[in-house]
Amino acid sequence: MASQQTDFVWMQTAIAVGVLGLLTVVPGPDMAVVTKRAIASGRAAALRTAAGITTGLLVWGVFTVVGLAAILAASAEAYFVVKILGAAYLVFLGVQALWQSRRPAPRTAGSTATPSARAYLTGLTTNLLNPKIAVFYTGLLPTLAPPELPTPTGLGLLVLLHAALTLTWLGFYAYLVSRARSVFERPRVRRLLDRVTGVVLVGFGVRVAAEAN
Repeated sequence: MASQQTDFVWMQTAIAVGVLGLLTVVPGPDMAVVTKRAIASGRAAALRTAAGITTGLLVWGVFTVVGLAAILAASAEAYFVVKILGAAYLVFLGVQALWQSRRPAPRTAGSTATPSARAYLTGLTTNLLNPKIAVFYTGLLPTLAPPELPTPTGLGLLVLLHAALTLTWLGFYAYLVSRARSVFERPRVRRLLDRVTGVVLVGFGVRVAAEAN
């Protein structure tokens, strides 16, 4: 009996890791802002952006454990407000990237250094203004939590796991993008990537706004 229970726990843990891992690697606004920061300012700034995103997940996790995220997910008005704010912020970042594509590309990689706080806050704000995290944490996460643990403990562990997966993945992704930064710094390539990133961010913002209706 104990062996069967242990096998069940391990199977459920594997399912939880798989679901959280899939959620982590699926492209979205988080990856878009990390890409933008890695190309514009290098790996260090991109890692700070990833740290801000991870902090946002932890904040949502705290909200979930204390029940605030469930209130947001259940309140159409609150959900609408957060969605509109999130959409507006993504559109702002996209327009900013499109505007930057009009300017001459910097001659050296170090000429576009971004303040640490700004890079971190970009990641944090992008994640906090993503109400889908609240829906995911309050809707799906409880079904993945180990039934043997108290609900707050199980949810807390899954949030920490998701945060660790996110930081690891985005850190690795930032490393890959920054390694190819010398290619991205070529004027034509840089302008093209700024435009693509801008269009993607605006597209995410418009999609979020459309879903709010």
